[in-house]
Amino acid sequence: MSVFGKFPRTFWVANVIELFERWAWYGFFMLFANYLTGSSDAGGLEFTQEQKGWLMGVGTGILYFLPVLTGAIADRYGYRKVLSLAFLIYASAFLLLPQFSTFTGVFLMYLYLAVGAALFKPVISATVAKTTTDATASIGFGIFYMMVNIGAFFGPLVTLLFKGTSSLIFYVSAGIISLNFILLLFYKEPGRAANEKNTGSLFETFACIFRNMGSILKDGKFIVFLLIVAGFWTMYNQLFFTLPVFISQWVDTSVLYDFFQAHFPFISHNYSPAPGVMDPEFVTNIDALYIILFQVMVSSVVMKMKPLRSMMSGFLVCAVGMSLTLAFQNVLFTMVAILVFSLGEMAGSPKITEYIGRIAPADKKALYMGYSFIPVFLGNVLAGIISGSVYQQMSDKVMIVQKYVAEKGFQIPEGLSNNAYFDEAARQSGMSPRELTDFLWNTYHPSQIWMVLMAIGVGAAFALFVYDRVTSRSDG
Repeated sequence: MSVFGKFPRTFWVANVIELFERWAWYGFFMLFANYLTGSSDAGGLEFTQEQKGWLMGVGTGILYFLPVLTGAIADRYGYRKVLSLAFLIYASAFLLLPQFSTFTGVFLMYLYLAVGAALFKPVISATVAKTTTDATASIGFGIFYMMVNIGAFFGPLVTLLFKGTSSLIFYVSAGIISLNFILLLFYKEPGRAANEKNTGSLFETFACIFRNMGSILKDGKFIVFLLIVAGFWTMYNQLFFTLPVFISQWVDTSVLYDFFQAHFPFISHNYSPAPGVMDPEFVTNIDALYIILFQVMVSSVVMKMKPLRSMMSGFLVCAVGMSLTLAFQNVLFTMVAILVFSLGEMAGSPKITEYIGRIAPADKKALYMGYSFIPVFLGNVLAGIISGSVYQQMSDKVMIVQKYVAEKGFQIPEGLSNNAYFDEAARQSGMSPRELTDFLWNTYHPSQIWMVLMAIGVGAAFALFVYDRVTSRSDG
């Protein structure tokens, strides 16, 4: 029997739905940090890095906190109805987001979008779980993970084609997510056993959820593990929160531009905001390509390793890779560093779920898996702080050039965009913008933020090592 014959139609429908959802999400999310902080003359909102950090950190964190509640809503009212509501919220949020330019307005609309994503996540995962068996679950979730990364890779590549008009980014995502309304016509509600059907009120269901949360908090071993893993997600999220901004502000991408201009002019023409410059999101997006190419190979290498050992190795490699992406101005070095990071991600991230499944009590596996969102939630909030106030103080080009201007006593007109302000500072310094960028890099050392991420990643790996030694001794 071919792989297609092993699964019912709803499995394939759910996977294509996931592909379009990830396509729509990453199509805007990979570009979101630079949209929030970018210069107004390039379509950005010119929020501070701290504002960006709070918005993306708290907003995305809430997205991962809510599924424990939205999953109960889906169980009560049906998967198909909740998916329809999720897509309606998604599409309307994408259409409304570019209509707001104040921090409060964008924050509220992003939270509204997060509600749609939170409604979607538990439903689609449960659908895949219910349309696979013990014999097909491994390959089934492998296909699902592949769809996630295909969507994550192609989403930004499509929306970047419309980056010149920032609102089109959101409209493209709205169009992609709306394709799922058509797919819902072919979606068949997976059957639920009698003991899965919720017969009490929604209030009683939520009360039960919070009682279960209390029982989870009593498992100290599990909570310590989740807190350690939050360090990994804090570091991982810098791929979206910090790296695109850092590349935009500091990295010289001209060598990559020249290569594409000579051999693949379509890429240099469509993924370049200016001659000699590549879109930072295009560079960052190579992480998803690496995963598509190498996940099977990495999984085959680590499949026989104990989950904690694989996670330790993965966290450490991730720490090295992510730190090095913020240490140099050379784009080729950045791409190699992203490869190192992605190898660690592929070795460590999948093992987290596997380990939770192993340590969960036999009668509470589903409950424990449901609370695996905790480190993702914490990781997003903490990542927002690192990419916000910490980056702003240590590495933000806007803040650094303002400090330089104040030290030199330059008189620069008010009301200029960030780009115009920098160009005027360069003119008064007698340097080109590229020369001023290099001068600020060598004088104020914005790359030092790499040490912060290295400390977080190495700290998480070391904490996991201690956790392994302590728990293995107690288990023995």
